[in-house]
Amino acid sequence: MRSLICCLCLLAFSTTILAAQQYDLVIESGRVMDPETGLDGVRNVGIRDGKIVRIAAESLQGRRVVHAAGLVVAPGFIDLHQHGQDLASQRVKALDGVTTALELEIGAPDVAQFLKSKESHSMINYGTSASHVAARAAVFGAPLPAGTILPKSGPATEHAATPEQIEAIRERLRAELDAGGLAVGMGIQYTPGATRLEVIDMFRLAAERRLPVYTHMRSAGRLEPGSSIEAVSEVIGAAAITGAALHIVHINSSCLRDSLECLSMVEGARARGLDVTTEAYPYIAGMTAINSAVFNPGWREKQGIDYGDLVLPDTGEHLTKQRFDELHNSSATHWVLIFSNTQEMVDKVIPHPLVMIASDGIESHPRNAGTYSRVLAQYVREKGTVTLMDAIRKMSLMPAEMLERSTPAARQKGRLQEGADADIVVFDANTITDRATFEKPMEPSVGVRYLAVGGTLLVDEGKLVPDVFPGRAILGPGRAGKQR
Repeated sequence: MRSLICCLCLLAFSTTILAAQQYDLVIESGRVMDPETGLDGVRNVGIRDGKIVRIAAESLQGRRVVHAAGLVVAPGFIDLHQHGQDLASQRVKALDGVTTALELEIGAPDVAQFLKSKESHSMINYGTSASHVAARAAVFGAPLPAGTILPKSGPATEHAATPEQIEAIRERLRAELDAGGLAVGMGIQYTPGATRLEVIDMFRLAAERRLPVYTHMRSAGRLEPGSSIEAVSEVIGAAAITGAALHIVHINSSCLRDSLECLSMVEGARARGLDVTTEAYPYIAGMTAINSAVFNPGWREKQGIDYGDLVLPDTGEHLTKQRFDELHNSSATHWVLIFSNTQEMVDKVIPHPLVMIASDGIESHPRNAGTYSRVLAQYVREKGTVTLMDAIRKMSLMPAEMLERSTPAARQKGRLQEGADADIVVFDANTITDRATFEKPMEPSVGVRYLAVGGTLLVDEGKLVPDVFPGRAILGPGRAGKQR
């Protein structure tokens, strides 16, 4: 009898030990790559309760085991610059390897409403900056219509703000940061009436909150005044004056032919102790609203392009002056592709060591669906100008480190290490390819075999798992205590 009891106790003890060692999900025999530690080897990854608990050479037991032999296992990609926040966009982002997509360039007009609308209903992680553009429009008595982030060109964009209006804008931004905004988002080119002092005052607010400024600069092109060089100088100067961290969005589409010179300015600022970072996307065309201030008189001369370089994404129509005038003066918002860059320049920008990858994603542009796979296919596999580890670094660790300026929660992202969040992409480095084109911008990429967000599989054997919403809010310090 005693022997039987001992056997039962031993069995129960063994079962307890086995349960303790079992993981919710195991990714087995993949090529595990972590850009922070430099780990690049075949390992097994054990995930429990949304965290990476174990990375080991020995076998691990899991309720679900994913066989990843021959596949790369990497931190999920973090997109700091994603406008399309709808579910259709999230689907193609997931198939492009993205586990976190944030609206940081300009920001959502209402942070609280944005966060509430996505709670328990987001496939990937989300968050937003506080929008200077929206705050300015509201103070000028022209609040942005629901569902828009850019104002139509008019008094609210063209007029200089009074000192009282500037303070009112700052107060609105303080409230948006209190609601969970991750940064101050500025689209200076969309508010040309903003004086240099107004820009500095917004940077002062960010510095007061110890948060960064993400900015679309004032202008693009070589024509002075208003060149790309001048625009970079303005925001670097504001950062130097105030001490705020600065992130310059899509330096390739803002600086165009002078992109390398602009990058040398970022290098110079960093070498002298300023906190300045930047990003790019791997396409020659940008896109924006045709009735925005970007197309104020003089745009052709500044950007070195003409009406025929503007293309309607839905129809492929190249514009004429007559068609441009019709759309520019319309009360409705029309998006237009701007073919203003060259492949040669983009090919030089993407490998630059200071450039992280961000998509500027929106539905009518292929960058929404294909940015990350395009980098892996073209620059790693075909051109060989970026190593696989560096590409992963540009798409995961570098954005995470930028995000750490807004929230300590980012320290658990962009890494494939024990203790990190289980936001993981598993892809075939030999076949991953973007399929989105300017004619079919929402064609999903291929090659992502598995994608986990917070330990929950969102892509399983190359297919999206239906009705799964593991995405969680990434919040600024205004709501840090409520972050889940």
